[in-house]
Amino acid sequence: MTATGPSGRSVFLVEDEVMIRMMVADMLEELGYKVAAEAGDITEALRLAQATEFDIAILDVNVNGKVISPVADVIRAKGCPFIFATGYGSSGLPEQYRDRPALQKPFQLDALGKTIEAALRGG
Repeated sequence: MTATGPSGRSVFLVEDEVMIRMMVADMLEELGYKVAAEAGDITEALRLAQATEFDIAILDVNVNGKVISPVADVIRAKGCPFIFATGYGSSGLPEQYRDRPALQKPFQLDALGKTIEAALRGG
């Protein structure tokens, strides 16, 4: 475990590809973050976004062919920062969230850590 991630910070992870979700969860733990909850579909993500306490969320933009916007709306209403993960670039982000940070898939550990830190700082 590295000292990059602030200990005790938790992440809500939404990713429909199981292997990618497992890999990102491992990366988060390596950075010092705790995975508060994981979801692989929009319905579960909505439920968990409302019911789970977390410091930041990482949201796959396209979850089983559905856009993540309803989940992002819930998280924004809670006042929590979130990051998008996408293979489509910033043009693939939902229109109302194009100002949010996005990680281009595939991403490296260093990029993940820096993007989370910036989002937590509000940058």
